[in-house]
Amino acid sequence: MSTRHVLGLSGGRDSAALAVYMRQTYPDLPIEYFFTDTGKELPEVYEFLGRLEGFLGRPIAYLNPDRDFDFWLKEYGNFLPSPRTRWCTRQLKLRPFEKWVKSDLESGTEIISYVAIRADEPARTGMQSTHPNLKIKFPLQEHGLDKAAVVELLESSGLGLPTYYDWRSRSGCTFCFYQQKIEWVRLKRTHPEAFEEAKVYEKTALEHGSPFTWSDRESLSELEQPERVKQIEEDYERRLARAKARRPKNPLRANLTDVEVDEAYGTAEVSASCIVCHK
Repeated sequence: MSTRHVLGLSGGRDSAALAVYMRQTYPDLPIEYFFTDTGKELPEVYEFLGRLEGFLGRPIAYLNPDRDFDFWLKEYGNFLPSPRTRWCTRQLKLRPFEKWVKSDLESGTEIISYVAIRADEPARTGMQSTHPNLKIKFPLQEHGLDKAAVVELLESSGLGLPTYYDWRSRSGCTFCFYQQKIEWVRLKRTHPEAFEEAKVYEKTALEHGSPFTWSDRESLSELEQPERVKQIEEDYERRLARAKARRPKNPLRANLTDVEVDEAYGTAEVSASCIVCHK
């Protein structure tokens, strides 16, 4: 049986660190790197993937779905995706990957897929195998690599973190519904055109009877009002202060002093987010 080794990149920290780790630890392993491109990613994601490709010395395959976000939005009656109805993950992330490996799986090739779940994420689950020839491995988890190790891998390699971590805690689509409210506020400031596009999608969805808005229990038009922005920012600062107070000081890991957005809002949101996009 022939074997293909594949590693999916999200444009985020953990999957990039996994790629660095595999390149350094198993340099002779013929790993194929891929990115499922929805066309709605942050520009910072593409920039980081370009730098990562240079470090790896191998091309990253961009898997474009045969139907884009707008097509699937209409197919789902203009209902926005949500944590309960994640059709975007299914149609724009998993479907292109399954199509990419389908012929090899059916011909008897073994596909080993490496997924970036860290050792300090016991509650997270990765993509489940849908074929007996598809094997899923979690090297970061298996080798005890936690968040600190991931950051150290990226810093020591010279790549550093993707620049969107300055204002956001996740990769993926610009209008990811797992964003915290403070991230929507920052998206409006950093990429106002993407925020306006998300508003248009939301308005159309609501007009078609969608029960969901991008942000929980309020529309983006409501969220962007100055008094509401002020409330969100003040609430975030309080959460951030509490999270910093709870965090034990560790001088050996000074590069982890910053509290990420998801951490400030609690672990439930972190464990719920989508492994395909966020990692």
